[in-house]
Amino acid sequence: MQKYLKNKIKSRLCFGTLSISPWQGNFPLNKGVQLLKSAVENSVNFFDSAEIYQTYAYLRALIKFYPDVIITTKTFAYTKEQAKNSVEKALRELDRDYIDIFLLHEQESILTIKGHWEAFEELLKEKGIIKAVGISTHTTAGVKGATETKEIDIIHPLYNYKGWGIKDGTVEEMLFAIKNAYKAGKELYAMKALAGGHLIKDNINALKHVFNIKEFSAVAVGIQSYEELMCNLALAKGLEPEEQFLNSCLKQPRFLLIEDWCEGCGNCVEMCQQKALSINDATQKVQVDKNKCILCGYCSSVCKEFCIKVI
Repeated sequence: MQKYLKNKIKSRLCFGTLSISPWQGNFPLNKGVQLLKSAVENSVNFFDSAEIYQTYAYLRALIKFYPDVIITTKTFAYTKEQAKNSVEKALRELDRDYIDIFLLHEQESILTIKGHWEAFEELLKEKGIIKAVGISTHTTAGVKGATETKEIDIIHPLYNYKGWGIKDGTVEEMLFAIKNAYKAGKELYAMKALAGGHLIKDNINALKHVFNIKEFSAVAVGIQSYEELMCNLALAKGLEPEEQFLNSCLKQPRFLLIEDWCEGCGNCVEMCQQKALSINDATQKVQVDKNKCILCGYCSSVCKEFCIKVI
């Protein structure tokens, strides 16, 4: 089962659908589906989603044109009933009788994996309908915990060359855990190669670095335009992007997104040398002064909840 992706994907570029979701790009259905179709027409057949992303409608429409695309989804379920509901919702909203890969979202360690085991058992019970199961994680401990759990097929870890967003260690420690998981027979595909958009100005080097790690069967990247698709696809093939596409990508407007789950710890406020961030007295969450923010991305490096993104 650990070879599920390697034997099926046509490109190591995985299309991360969060970028077109209501959370980020908020694409109209026809626009989102057209971009997904462009991906398939250019050899991308692996799409990353999650229940919380609200992107099943886009993928359902895509499946009507390309019924064999590979789809991962994720759930925050921690009980049997929640997991069952998540599976039923995915099948219903995707209009499909199977799910390629189902992950428990953002597992932190062997303790959280065990704590969510009731939900995981429900996913395992659906083997046949679900082709492979696993976890997504922002921690080295999560990768280690999944490595120790024989029932887990696939690990979806956060990884970028800066190590931004890793909650419990360095980039070197995360890579060590990833390599050990691969040696143990797990299959892995990466997330946050651009650190939530913070490495967009260095996207060539950032993506080259992650694509060059042989332990990753694929790398999930958020894509919002045809130009980004073509740039990322070239890098996945080990090629240099065409200048016209690269220039267009770098010209894409970007802004700082602060997610609703911000805890207002203030670490990013202290980090920001531009004094663009502050704590809102009413909400007790971080707010940004767009006139001061230079989108340097340094604030993300101290956000353990990864709730700040440049998009």
